[in-house]
Amino acid sequence: MSERMPPADAVPGVDVPDRRGRTGLDRVGRDLDRNPRVRVRDVRVLTANWYVTRATTFDFQHADGHWSTEERETYDRGDGATILLYDRDARTVLLTRQFRFPAYVNEHPDGLLIETAAGLLDADDPETAIRREAEEETGHPVGEVEHVFDVYMSPGSVTERVHFFAAPYAGGSIASGARAGLAHEGEDIEVLELDFDDALDRIGTDIVDAKTIMLLQWAALRGPFAAAPITLPDGSREATA
Repeated sequence: MSERMPPADAVPGVDVPDRRGRTGLDRVGRDLDRNPRVRVRDVRVLTANWYVTRATTFDFQHADGHWSTEERETYDRGDGATILLYDRDARTVLLTRQFRFPAYVNEHPDGLLIETAAGLLDADDPETAIRREAEEETGHPVGEVEHVFDVYMSPGSVTERVHFFAAPYAGGSIASGARAGLAHEGEDIEVLELDFDDALDRIGTDIVDAKTIMLLQWAALRGPFAAAPITLPDGSREATA
């Protein structure tokens, strides 16, 4: 018996499986009712390859009470997680450097970005996912982790929420410049062990990745490298220099 062909106008991810075997992707968001000022009218799948782009039409009630009909495109790649590996005593952090084509095509000199280890959750919970990704990208197994915060990185168009973590590692246990990553996924990752203050100094020049900047600044302000508070004669406390 010959295999039945799908209709010529069948939409991958809606009527027929997309690359990841999904259908019904046009139903995502239709049942949202948490905000009474938003009424979803329609959801169209524009692309469904590995990730999904949708156009959603909705009614929105403005602060003055009037309603307008809006359309927004969203890019859905799932949620992700990232982690800052640090050695408090040695004042070092373990970062990665890898090629990022989207940055390269948007004026980055060579597309090689210095970043904290990160990856998509896929079917895992955030902590499980970041343990997996950190070991794949740095070669360093992660012990106890600290959850720092969760952030929407580009809420104007991307649905992704990133879960931020931090964990200690043993400084000097991995040679800076070592290679890591999954070859079958096309990864070619350089592991970098940097002095923490050097990493801070590179923000805005060599380090231009948002999640990495956020974790470095957290580490300096509230995390492992934050100045210890001292008690003043009047009983108040302030950070040491």
